[in-house]
Amino acid sequence: MKFSAALALAALNGAAAFVAPKGPVASTQLAMSDYRTSVRDDIGVGSGGSPLYKAGGTARDLAEIWDNSSPVIVQGGSLRTWSFANPAIESVQVLLKTEGRPLDADVELWQGPDNTPHKMRVYVEDGALRTFNAVIGTPRGPNTVAIRNIGQLEFPLDAVVRPDRDDGLAAGIASVATRSETIQGGALRTYPFDATVDSVAIILKTDGRPLNARIELLQGPNNNKQVVELYTEDGLDRPFFAIIETPGSGNVIRVVNTAPVEFPLYASVDAYRVGGGIDWPDDGLMIGRAF
Repeated sequence: MKFSAALALAALNGAAAFVAPKGPVASTQLAMSDYRTSVRDDIGVGSGGSPLYKAGGTARDLAEIWDNSSPVIVQGGSLRTWSFANPAIESVQVLLKTEGRPLDADVELWQGPDNTPHKMRVYVEDGALRTFNAVIGTPRGPNTVAIRNIGQLEFPLDAVVRPDRDDGLAAGIASVATRSETIQGGALRTYPFDATVDSVAIILKTDGRPLNARIELLQGPNNNKQVVELYTEDGLDRPFFAIIETPGSGNVIRVVNTAPVEFPLYASVDAYRVGGGIDWPDDGLMIGRAF
């Protein structure tokens, strides 16, 4: 009996010698990443306001542009063109508005016969409350900007198309929207903004590949206040600059890269005018997150 017990004990000790040593147990808990998901992260909004607007503002004011220009009325269903033969004009401002009615237009850049390197489809629910303001690149002239009002006859629009100077609208947008992030083909990014933000600056560009994107201003679930469908033949040669007015609360900018995965784009989205030029608290701007 004692002999049998000794044999059993020896067998157990031998089996234990072949047991694989235990390594450290891997944790399945996901760690918080410090990757910044937006240009709004760590922006330091509590420093007393943007330097562009602390002392009255140095960027181009949209109201000033309208006051110093002669808008052209584009009736519903009609087409108007603006030609720029001077090759020194490398970008032009395109501003559209209505008297409070919806705005629905096609904007194209023509460069030579049957060559359209830039196209936009623009929709705005209220063209007086939220005017359309953009800068498109026009390198190597001559160039022609064509605006077609695809709305009904009862919905005319006012258009201003003029050269953009070195200290013009594009310079003001670039001085504000200084951080960018990559949006892969088929992906989207959302940027919520606080009610103190009156307008938002947007820059879209690529590394030289075509640019296909959709920009939406949302105010509430599935409530599009402004939509821009954009195509650019070369997103490096012709980057897209825009200012979207965001009156009221609950505004969210959504940028969708509608191109295939091989065509990423770089987006810069930031507040352009906040609180009419006054200071704002630390929580004046909400952080945009990628969803």
